Amino acid sequence: MRKIIACLDIGSFSIKLVVGEITKNKVNILACAESPSQGIKKGYIVNPESASIAIKDVFSKCENMLGLPIKSVLLCVPTDNLECFVSSASVNITNEDNVITHDDITKAMQKSIYKKIDDNKELVTILPTKFIINDDEVVSNPVKCVAGKLTVNVVAVVVPKINTDNIIKFLNKLNIKVLDICIEPINDYYEFKRPEYAKSVGAVVNIGYSNLTVSIINKGILTSSEIIDIASSSIDKDIAYVFKTNKKDANYIKENFTCADIHMARPSESIVIKDINGDDRKISEYEATNVAISRLKELAGLIKKQINLLTKKEISYIIITGGVTNLPYFEHFIQDNFKDLANYEVVKELGVRDNRYSNVVGAIKYYNSRLKLRNVEISIFDLEQQEELGGTSKKVNISENSLLGKIYGYFFDN
Repeated sequence: MRKIIACLDIGSFSIKLVVGEITKNKVNILACAESPSQGIKKGYIVNPESASIAIKDVFSKCENMLGLPIKSVLLCVPTDNLECFVSSASVNITNEDNVITHDDITKAMQKSIYKKIDDNKELVTILPTKFIINDDEVVSNPVKCVAGKLTVNVVAVVVPKINTDNIIKFLNKLNIKVLDICIEPINDYYEFKRPEYAKSVGAVVNIGYSNLTVSIINKGILTSSEIIDIASSSIDKDIAYVFKTNKKDANYIKENFTCADIHMARPSESIVIKDINGDDRKISEYEATNVAISRLKELAGLIKKQINLLTKKEISYIIITGGVTNLPYFEHFIQDNFKDLANYEVVKELGVRDNRYSNVVGAIKYYNSRLKLRNVEISIFDLEQQEELGGTSKKVNISENSLLGKIYGYFFDN
């Protein structure tokens, strides 16, 4: 069976939907679409009627590309008030041969969070940090080990149910099933991670439209995250204020007429727009870039400060992503402000080579890593639909299991 997964990201500026097929642990993009957000503020539905139009539009675009209806998705949810807590649990291995199986790991991890999550919280994922057999031997993969007892140490990630319940109910009314929920920090990490990151402490930063998220990843495990209510929309506001433009024109100038290195901005290049008074206003690329960089430098300072507040450990790397990183010469800005700590990363998957999609593409990679159970494959399309896309499959479709997806996070990627 082909493994085809869709992911939906409902952002303040735009709604993004990506459909990807997992082949040899890589994501091949089958369809992607983006529509301007309506009725949405910071990832929450504030006007159901407008939001419905916007969401239906992005689904229609992808469905037209595929020729098939999309009825189930992964959902990226807001990380407001995200919490991580440490736990552990042990189980006895009771099968005849005392061989540890995937089921034993599942039981241990379920036990580790039993009655430890408040009713107003939603479990996002369980990340195992250590497996111990017979109380004295640490192993990286306990499956097939012979033992009488398995102990697992975990980090559980939860968010308030207000972050998830309303949007899931809203999508259900649109006949869209949510397979599972996922969060931006983990998704971005999986999109850009390198092998050496699994052995060190780093930060993941997503500069969104309405806010930026700073998260700490310790040896591949999310340990903390914080949202700052200032981001790329502040650049729009600055441009609108300085040049007396409306919001739409300010965003156009930012997206098409600024860069992230003042030395590369061209004073001779200019654009003429109507200001809010109806007068023609000539703006040079250098002038617009100067305004943008002033705000970007402020964001860089806030990022550094927030990293220091979240951890006292030495940071080995910083991943910075989000739509604003698409600005020309953003790699220069990263080098100037973060030196060698931060690497300039871009989404490399053909069809979505835009850092606005790092969240959704990374989510598909992460979800696949969580479901690497033997003989278990997930697809949003049944066998007949897959044949319509091309190719056939002889394996029986096994229904998805959200809890298993959460439990096998991280472990089955190592």
